[in-house]
Amino acid sequence: NVLFYFDLEPNTILGKHISVFQVFDTSADAGLESILRFHDSNGSNTTRSYQRSRLDLIYNVSVDHSGDFQIIEIEPVTSVLSADTHSAIGRSLSEILSDKTLDTVLNNAAFQLRELIQYDRVMIYKFHSDGHGEVVAEKRSENLESWVGLHYPASDIPKQARELYKNNLVRLIADVNSIPSALLSLNKSLPLDLTNCSLRAVSPIHIQYLKNMQVASSFSVSIVENGALWGLIACHNYSPKIVDYSQRESAKLIGQVLGSAIGFREREEIQTKTNSHAQALDSITRNLLRNAPIEETVVSGEIKMDDIIDCGGAALYFEGKIHATGNVPPNSFITKLIPWLDHMAADEMCYSTSKLSNEFPDALEFSVSASGLMACRLGKNLSEYLLWFRPEVISNIRWAGNPNKPTHIDEHGLTHISPRNSFVEWSEQVQHSSSNWQEYEKGIANQLRDEVNYAINRKALELRAINEKLRLAYAELDTFSYTIAHDLKNPLTTIKSFAQLLANGNATGEKAITMAKRIEQGANKMKEMIDEVLSYSKVGQSSIERKAINMYQMISEIRSDLLVSYQNPDLKIIVGDTPDLYGDQIMLLQVFSNIISNAVKYSSKSAAPLIQISGQIKPDKIVYSISDNGIGIDKKDHNSIFDLFSRASSSNDYEGTGVGLSIAKRIVERHNGNISMFSESGKGSVFNISFPIKNLLLSEN
Repeated sequence: NVLFYFDLEPNTILGKHISVFQVFDTSADAGLESILRFHDSNGSNTTRSYQRSRLDLIYNVSVDHSGDFQIIEIEPVTSVLSADTHSAIGRSLSEILSDKTLDTVLNNAAFQLRELIQYDRVMIYKFHSDGHGEVVAEKRSENLESWVGLHYPASDIPKQARELYKNNLVRLIADVNSIPSALLSLNKSLPLDLTNCSLRAVSPIHIQYLKNMQVASSFSVSIVENGALWGLIACHNYSPKIVDYSQRESAKLIGQVLGSAIGFREREEIQTKTNSHAQALDSITRNLLRNAPIEETVVSGEIKMDDIIDCGGAALYFEGKIHATGNVPPNSFITKLIPWLDHMAADEMCYSTSKLSNEFPDALEFSVSASGLMACRLGKNLSEYLLWFRPEVISNIRWAGNPNKPTHIDEHGLTHISPRNSFVEWSEQVQHSSSNWQEYEKGIANQLRDEVNYAINRKALELRAINEKLRLAYAELDTFSYTIAHDLKNPLTTIKSFAQLLANGNATGEKAITMAKRIEQGANKMKEMIDEVLSYSKVGQSSIERKAINMYQMISEIRSDLLVSYQNPDLKIIVGDTPDLYGDQIMLLQVFSNIISNAVKYSSKSAAPLIQISGQIKPDKIVYSISDNGIGIDKKDHNSIFDLFSRASSSNDYEGTGVGLSIAKRIVERHNGNISMFSESGKGSVFNISFPIKNLLLSEN
């Protein structure tokens, strides 16, 4: 159409250098060649606009890239935005951003755009999740009926068209009856991508669609929110009307600001709703952290799972049992639902639908309580779920005409899709459907699922700890059983043998008295062993009463008592550093008394018994070492020295039951400490007792 606008025959410029196209008023930088040089010098890959004049008319020149090509679009300027108009646009953008509610934002945007382009009808058209659209706000001429609330099927603007709207933010059809101009090329087989062009023709089906609506001119502005097409500002005029470049750019800016404002207001509304439910979720979480039973906390507590999400009722399917609250379908239905969910939600941890009966036909019978379902799986491999049910919401959708896409059959018998030719309101009653589940609600459901999973895992760990304690208790019981059966056998045999001799009258006088004493010794030995077993058992049952312990005083008293007891002038007990501990004083006195007295006892036959006691503070623990120069412990006895009733083979000449070290080890472990030993036969022994540094109170000693 260069002939119409610039009085140039297309063939005279086709294939020629751009400098041939001299149509604007002459000046050094007026031609298209200078525009392209300037455009390239700025390294711009985006569309840029320049203005040039010709015969007292101003033209807008847009330059864009299409692959290796540059595309130049030229159109006359039909309006000049005054300073007042620019100021009004600025104010309108400010108002859109400051509006308090989403409805106000949408209506204000429609008003501002209609003020700018003066179209008969300006609508805010929102896309729903299934692709169909709804008019949610509009500004129109007084003689036109309102279309607010009308729905349009997804096929009116199919998915591929919706994707294009994200690239081309504004689209203009100035006159539906205009005849598109042909594109001429030297190489007719070479395709040209016009995706980013403003002046390109549109689909004939869409043109017919507009004609069927009796619309003469159409203009649309994309509303993109967070990278997704939220909707359109759809504008209709019932006579041809041009929206020139400057108006389109201003409209694009309004659309961009509207997208940001919608995102902000929607997030604000979601945050308000989320905050109200978050308090309920926090209450459930706190109860879970208190180790309350999961099923009682989630469905029977003061705050329940149906309080954190808007629903009719909710259920927990846990360990094969159903725990429900609110209006839910019967247990028999939920029992059928679980295996279906296992298959349906195999690859997703949270499944939701607002039309459950469409996917699970058995739900049709219970649509009153279970038209909608959201299910969060507890653990990937478990058939355990958090379930929320929504009741049926019967609604009437007002369609702008029959929503079913019309078709026609041509003379060859082929079926073609054709644009709708009737927009008479068509009412449809929707049944067996609930309100939609929102993304923020799915987020809250996932949070509760995570908290319940955490509680389940924590209880599993606690159960493992209990099982470990039971295992150790059973092992200890086996030790007790073996010990009582084995170690008490000797004194019992002695008692029985001498008792039989006395009963048979085989002993009299001094011999009988000796036998009676042996019986008494055996009984005393049994009592001593039983008392030791009871002492060992009490260590595991008694509560620990922690306090600061003056270790210097404790060890000094033990030292003094031993020096008095043994009355050996060659015995030396050397005490070094004694950092204080924090623990049970009676228990730790038992530990240190046992280890130190053992050191003295098993060194007592040495020429010069030497016992050394000292404590050392390390970064993470305190270690006490008690060494002696006594008989030592043979290597073969090292692994069993701390076992109950276990005695070293070299200690047969010394009194003892073999329980003291077992008790010491148990007390140290109850203080989260560790006891170890190093020894060689005939070379003395070293016992190391360590405690975590957190149990340590530094002493000035």
